[in-house]
Amino acid sequence: MPLLYFPAFLFHSAFYFTWLGIVKPRLTYSRELEIKTTLQELLIYIIFLTDLCILTFGMVNTDMYYLNKVMSNLFLETSVSETDRTSFKTIGSMVDFWKFAEGPLLDGLYWDTWYNNKTLTSHKNSSHVYYENLLLGVAQIRQLKVRNNTCAIYPYFRTFLKECYREYRYVAEDKSDFGLKNGSVWTYSSASSLAPWHWGAMGLYSGGGFMFTLPKSRSESIRKLAFLRRNGWLTRGTRVVFIDFSVYNANINLFCVVRLVVEFPATGGALPSSQFYSVKLLRYVTYYDYFLASCEVIFCLFIFAFIIQEILKVKKLKTEYFKSAWNWLDMLLVSLSIFAIAFNMYRTVEVSLLMESLLSNAYVYPDFYFLAYWQTRYNNMIAINVFFAWIKIFKFISFNKTMTQLSSTLSRCAKDIIGFAIMFFIIFFAYAQLGYLVFGSQVDEFSTFQNCIFTQFRIVLGDFNFASIEQANRILGPIYFITFVFFVFFVLLNMFLAIINDTYSEVKADFAVVPSKEFEISDLIRQSYNKALVKLRLKKSKMEDLYPAGGSLQSMKT
Repeated sequence: MPLLYFPAFLFHSAFYFTWLGIVKPRLTYSRELEIKTTLQELLIYIIFLTDLCILTFGMVNTDMYYLNKVMSNLFLETSVSETDRTSFKTIGSMVDFWKFAEGPLLDGLYWDTWYNNKTLTSHKNSSHVYYENLLLGVAQIRQLKVRNNTCAIYPYFRTFLKECYREYRYVAEDKSDFGLKNGSVWTYSSASSLAPWHWGAMGLYSGGGFMFTLPKSRSESIRKLAFLRRNGWLTRGTRVVFIDFSVYNANINLFCVVRLVVEFPATGGALPSSQFYSVKLLRYVTYYDYFLASCEVIFCLFIFAFIIQEILKVKKLKTEYFKSAWNWLDMLLVSLSIFAIAFNMYRTVEVSLLMESLLSNAYVYPDFYFLAYWQTRYNNMIAINVFFAWIKIFKFISFNKTMTQLSSTLSRCAKDIIGFAIMFFIIFFAYAQLGYLVFGSQVDEFSTFQNCIFTQFRIVLGDFNFASIEQANRILGPIYFITFVFFVFFVLLNMFLAIINDTYSEVKADFAVVPSKEFEISDLIRQSYNKALVKLRLKKSKMEDLYPAGGSLQSMKT
């Protein structure tokens, strides 16, 4: 991240630094002054980095993990009964889905009695999950379907198969009324333009669908679900069902937005998955939150100064500006920060509007998933921003001898590494395709080409189940494993290390033969330390060592 530089330093009127930190090209400067300026820049950058870290760590806390844990245990692990062990994780058919929906789902959503079976009068017309987490509005259940005859049937089988429902694609989505056709439950509802699509295991699903909400009463919800089950709300064309709801815990000021997903692939069966987002949407409640707000203001001031700074640097250097990797990193950090500030303002406004509509009508589904989804993306973006902000510190410690050796090693062996990388990935992807074609239909780790790539990295790290590929193919399995480990692990990876080690030895030898005479940071720190000791009279100056106290230069001459 660029810095707010100190005023210009003068040195015998021969050169100066501008407040942008751009050195006049026709002037020269000393190494000592450059290091001093760099240390001053580093000090200001550390202030900015500290402010950024306070902001980011203020957005998360350990309570988020525990809230996710208790909510996931409740809705994913709870079984229908002691005799029927069906839970959300074990859903394998539409029958299992209805068992879960009419059993563990309602048990988790409606907490209207205490542990001694006494009715909770204080929670009238509202539900508190685990007695602490207020259910916001009501839960919503939504399904997406595909049309009949959307797949090609081989001519020989057309006389036997009259219906064909392909895997989910948006172009094949069924939006026509079905079933009883007497209400919104049987009518397609379009999604808002900003609703995020869901990336599931079997496809990318849109935000619309056939949907309904559960009533505030448990007994009414039981009757409604039983009615839909009897009248066939789920059909052969159903490809996915979403269960969405949100809770708020005032004790720790956290929202937990829950999405339970059950996909019904074209192969038959069911694939359950879930998302639990614990997010802090109400940012300014406690005194510490207001302290974070002040840090946000400081952060905005930094970014505003950085934007002006980068614009002036581009204007000054023109195309030369884009030839520096550090300048590209500066632009990336500034861009991510601008998006973060804009989303923070948007999120604050949207939460206020959504809370206002929720308080006015507690019988509708409040779409906190939209905010939680983008809040999570915002957190990811900030995490990347912090990562690169820490990487930027390397720019300020590049004067160090060790860092110089490291950068020289990487730059000198870059061509060799690129050439080696091409050879490495040719062999790596060849093995990935071999594994996908041979084991893809039987081993989960090789079921997709992407899984094959990650599986091979796991093999290199020693984390792999050899028995699974041996069982899939007793001949090619061992051959694949042994040859991959030999060529990739023992040969190619050791070649990679040999290239770096050999280059580092050469660089280290060059530094030993021709030692650097440039002024180092350690020299500056040592000088500053000695000057401080002299001023505190804890150490004699060189002049005092040369001419002891009580004497003079003239007396020494005589």
